[in-house]
Amino acid sequence: MNEYSILLSVVCFVTGFIAATWLKVKSLKDKIIHAEEDARRILEDAKHRSETMTKEAQLEAKDVIFKMKSDFDLETKETRSEAKKKERWLIQKEENIDRKIEQSERRDLEIAKKEKLLNDREEQIEKSDLEYKELIEEQKRQLEKISGMSSEQAKELLIRAMENEARYEGAKLIKRIEAETNEEAEKKAKKIISTAIQRFSGEFVSERTVSVVPLPGDEMKGRIIGREGRNIRALEAATGIDLIIDDTPEAVILSGFNPVRREVARLSLLRLISDGRIHPARIEDVVKKVSMEVDVTIKEAGEQAAFDLGVHGIHPDLIKHIGSLKFRTSYAQNVLQHSVEVGFLCGIMASELGLNSKLARRMGLLHDLGKAIDHEVEGPHALIGSKLAKKYGESPKVVHAIAAHHEDVPPSTVYAFLVQAADGLSGARPGARKELLENYVKRLEDLEHIANSFRGVSNSYAIQAGRELRVIVESELITDEEATLLSRDIVKKIEEMLTFPGQIKVMVIRETRAVEYANK
Repeated sequence: MNEYSILLSVVCFVTGFIAATWLKVKSLKDKIIHAEEDARRILEDAKHRSETMTKEAQLEAKDVIFKMKSDFDLETKETRSEAKKKERWLIQKEENIDRKIEQSERRDLEIAKKEKLLNDREEQIEKSDLEYKELIEEQKRQLEKISGMSSEQAKELLIRAMENEARYEGAKLIKRIEAETNEEAEKKAKKIISTAIQRFSGEFVSERTVSVVPLPGDEMKGRIIGREGRNIRALEAATGIDLIIDDTPEAVILSGFNPVRREVARLSLLRLISDGRIHPARIEDVVKKVSMEVDVTIKEAGEQAAFDLGVHGIHPDLIKHIGSLKFRTSYAQNVLQHSVEVGFLCGIMASELGLNSKLARRMGLLHDLGKAIDHEVEGPHALIGSKLAKKYGESPKVVHAIAAHHEDVPPSTVYAFLVQAADGLSGARPGARKELLENYVKRLEDLEHIANSFRGVSNSYAIQAGRELRVIVESELITDEEATLLSRDIVKKIEEMLTFPGQIKVMVIRETRAVEYANK
């Protein structure tokens, strides 16, 4: 029973497997048949499409070929048209060239004819030139015979005449230009200086360079000298000033280069005389106290001068040097007052010119700074002052103005010229300075001597305290134009040979007088 069922199961399994295999094979055959039909159909469609595309491509190719042919025909037609135009243009150009060639040939012929004529004329001119030269030589020989001079002498005479004429014309031109320039410059300068003078009024100066101490009586001289001269030696040692006790009644003269020490000695001696106690210990004590007081006075004087001018930021040591100028004189003019005056004048003139008036006032105040120590340091006070100002931090413009105010250094700024002008104006005004009579007379004589040394000068006069020189010339020897040159030459010689404050005006006077007498 079990074997039968197993066999039946096997038969059923085999039968089912065969049936499934058959069905699968049949299904595969159907698929293959369908695939072959699809492939055949696809091939037919592809063939049909390829035929269609081929026909379309052939049609498009024909269209392109037709279009290219049309374009080529059109381009060919345009090219031919342009070629014909260029051909016509070239033909016209060729015709023009031919005409120009014909014209140039005609011109060449004309030029050849003219060249021949010019050659002929050149030959004629050369012949004429030779004839003229011979005639000129003949005339020269005749002129030399008639005049009694050689050609070189005649040339020299002619050159001299032309030179005189050129000098005459040059002098006229110089005179006219100088007159115009001087007139304009003088107007401007007078306006500026007059404005400065009107806006500033200085004091009349009456300082002296030697200090004189009055005494209550001649017996005081003995007390000042002391036993065996110990008091006077102590006073001279403490102050560094020499005391001159001579026959001058009731007076002692103090002599020394340092004005500050001279002032200390003067005040100390006055205090000792008023106190009555004069001995070496007392002298040293009084001199020490007076020195401290004078230092304070110097500082206050410097500060006051800077304050009056509105100048700030000056180094304290420079303030002391400025204050020490209170005891320094130049030609009997107090140097501190002079410096303040120059500062005011510089500031006023700078404001008139539109410059920095504060800087100009600073330069004017410091311009004579070197006189505070010129008795201790060798050299011109202008250069000493410039080095001192540079040492204490003043600006290069200020240093240059100080150094150039007496032209120890050539001035290169407007401010330097302003300081020069203000310094001359302050020192040259009436009553500003005193001068020895001998020096004054000597300067007048030198001025007149210089003027009389020139040719054609008949007389000369120095007037206005030597500030103007009038020169009278002989009208037969000096012309109006030569008078202009003569005035310039005299000025140059005066500047070279003399030293003087301010300026000197040189006026050359030439006049022609016609005199006749009526007789009966």
